[in-house]
Amino acid sequence: MTPTPISNIVLEGREFLVKRDDLADKYLTGNKFRKLHSLLKTPKLTFSKIISYGGTQSNAMLSISAMCKQKGWEYLYYSKEISKTQEEKNTGNLYLAKMLGMKHIQIPHAKYKTTINELQFNLDEKTFLIDQGGAIIAAKEGLDALAEEIREQNPDVKALCTPSATGTTALFLALALPEYIVYTTPCVGDMEYLKKQMSALANIPNNLVILKPKKKYHFAKPYPNFLQIYKNTLESGIEFDLIYSPAMWECLFEQTDEKILYIHSGGVSGNESMMERYKKIM
Repeated sequence: MTPTPISNIVLEGREFLVKRDDLADKYLTGNKFRKLHSLLKTPKLTFSKIISYGGTQSNAMLSISAMCKQKGWEYLYYSKEISKTQEEKNTGNLYLAKMLGMKHIQIPHAKYKTTINELQFNLDEKTFLIDQGGAIIAAKEGLDALAEEIREQNPDVKALCTPSATGTTALFLALALPEYIVYTTPCVGDMEYLKKQMSALANIPNNLVILKPKKKYHFAKPYPNFLQIYKNTLESGIEFDLIYSPAMWECLFEQTDEKILYIHSGGVSGNESMMERYKKIM
């Protein structure tokens, strides 16, 4: 694949660079494209079915769906039960994923945790399980490739950043690029939850700096300050996602002052449905 380009933008009077992984593919973009790198290279006949689970606004859900369509693999996605209105919406990541062939399986809230825990014990050799958010050891291969791209492009910075859910991207980037500071911030759960998720994959290196949000934000909940950050960044000429990136930008503006390369983690396909939620509070 041709390396994704790097763009220059100015926000709040500061210059930033942006690694445009959002341009990798229409649906298979950003850090999900990197996490799925090894599976994308896997011969089609290796697997016949992919299973994953999580929320119905998930960017990983959509990216895995796009990958499975390319490969001809069956794709089962488990989530907690959702409303009929949500299920029938014709916008957003869930709709797009189903249009690409994903089979959506809803689990009652009380049985969800048990059902997910049992998935790994019912796999055959042709079925592969991807944990929520693409948090798999195999993601390291794609993030090593990203690290090599960054080295070859040699951006004029000493720090990188990417927002975190499970922290997989930030962790493997920091391990692959010890010469850079890698900033991240928790967007799902708190700092201790993020550290626990990363530690399950590898030891957290010293060059990985977790920036603490100024307040507790609930995942995917609309916040007026997040919407304003989104609008400000949009004026730079690049669209970022409405869930993860505002939290990262807020931390960068308030807790850093150097020139930074922002790793665009994609996810803009979910902005349409997220804007519907913002309209209800505006």
